[in-house]
Amino acid sequence: MSSLKTIKSTKKKPLVNTILKGDCVEMMRSLPKASVDMIFADPPYNLQLKGDLHRPDSSKVDAVDDHWDQFESFASYDRFTKDWLMAARDVLKDDGCLWVIGSYHNIFRVGAILQDLGFWVLNDIIWRKTNPMPNFRGRRFTNAHETMIWAAKSEKSKYRFNYDAMKSLNDDTQMRSDWSIPLCTGNERIKDEHGEKGHATQKPESLLHRVILANSQRGDVILDPFFGSGTTGAVAKRLGRNWIGIEREDSYIKLAKERIAKVEEIKDETLLDRPTKREEPRIPFGWLVERGIIKPGTILTDVSQRIAARVSADGSVQVSEGHHNFRGSIHKVGAALQDAPSCNGWTYWHVKEGKRQVPIDHLRQRIRDEMNKRETLQ
Repeated sequence: MSSLKTIKSTKKKPLVNTILKGDCVEMMRSLPKASVDMIFADPPYNLQLKGDLHRPDSSKVDAVDDHWDQFESFASYDRFTKDWLMAARDVLKDDGCLWVIGSYHNIFRVGAILQDLGFWVLNDIIWRKTNPMPNFRGRRFTNAHETMIWAAKSEKSKYRFNYDAMKSLNDDTQMRSDWSIPLCTGNERIKDEHGEKGHATQKPESLLHRVILANSQRGDVILDPFFGSGTTGAVAKRLGRNWIGIEREDSYIKLAKERIAKVEEIKDETLLDRPTKREEPRIPFGWLVERGIIKPGTILTDVSQRIAARVSADGSVQVSEGHHNFRGSIHKVGAALQDAPSCNGWTYWHVKEGKRQVPIDHLRQRIRDEMNKRETLQ
């Protein structure tokens, strides 16, 4: 868990789980340097709309034509982008991550600037909208996706990535960089007092759920410098994260406060986080042998059961078949058999359990579960 419980301004006023009203650059500069774990930014896209857009039936499209998306030139937008990215980098912890979302109108300019400032791009994620707005004029492809850049503060950052959580979300299949998620519609759409859309570019909570779960843990501080209707804050609160929002518009602040106040936080800590492999206690293979979970002489096989190895009393494994004659750790022998530079022996080797073959990693996990249970009881 993050050691940062509250961030205090120069007036000693707590800022965590609060919306700061004002310019995002000025507000970020007022925060302590290296004080937030993660930033999600949904900046103006600079859509450069020229006049109204109409459907084939002549009805007007409710497009994004708000004043905050208006810039006089690309140069003006670039200056704005550089300013807020510099302020964001200062407030981000050394091992923190930045997410920024955009469309073809702005994302390439944003990407170039953040690289120039020292951010280290880890992935670009394609958010494929399952229900995109059609191209009414029929002169271009339907714009059915937006792009998110996921970047570490620097090349040396030891950023957090909850790989197993992402895999679990995706039915135990490695999460890809193209995400199919519908646009925010129906009851999820925040409405103003007139029943109209509260914010033109409200993002779906499912998108933020995945982003926040990927790179943070319970208690971390997540900053959103373009808070809008408060999607980041709502999802962060539900997932047990702290949040800071920055917003200029009073109408958006009002909507966000009302929205977040209704969110119920998940109180059961065991439901929120899944330790990464690096955070789990190290379990040498020899421990399984010492405890009798795997006995000397046990036969281990690869997943195809073509190669067999015998377990020795010291935790090494032996393969003596045909031209194979190896002895060593589960990792070194697995690598030698595949003529590979390395091998994860925990997933390469399998052992018979009942009528099925299971990776020996399953047996290691049992020891970890016992250790975690003892720590919980203490």
